Amino acid sequence: MKLGKSVTVCVALGLFAVAAGAQDQAQKTIKHVPVSATSPASGQEMYKAYCAVCHGNDGKGQGPAASALKTPPTDLTQLSKSNGGKFPDLKVASTIRGEGNIAAHGTPEMPMWGHLFWGMSHGHEGEVQQRVANLTKYIESLQAK
Repeated sequence: MKLGKSVTVCVALGLFAVAAGAQDQAQKTIKHVPVSATSPASGQEMYKAYCAVCHGNDGKGQGPAASALKTPPTDLTQLSKSNGGKFPDLKVASTIRGEGNIAAHGTPEMPMWGHLFWGMSHGHEGEVQQRVANLTKYIESLQAK
């Protein structure tokens, strides 16, 4: 009789543990943290601070937060290839500024960096443009050969 209760309790605990683990997998979320200041002169530094969490250090869209997103991050290494071999620098810069019509942009999942850069730069338009230009150039350097 005691063995039967022990087996029942063990099975119940095991099912509870499996259910709790499944719930953790189903509820992936992205924790929002304050934007850290970076040098406007370093596209690589800005990329690692702001983009790599979703797009990955290599730009292929496999960053640590990618699996929690509803819309998979773009593989940034294929931008030139999907644009006839020419890097779409104006489109990339526009997207960074938040001017592009990208489904994931402007939601809690994908911030519009132009607005954040404006705040970090305390309204200095030249610094915002420098940030966008240097980040765009760094993304261009990630293109697949």
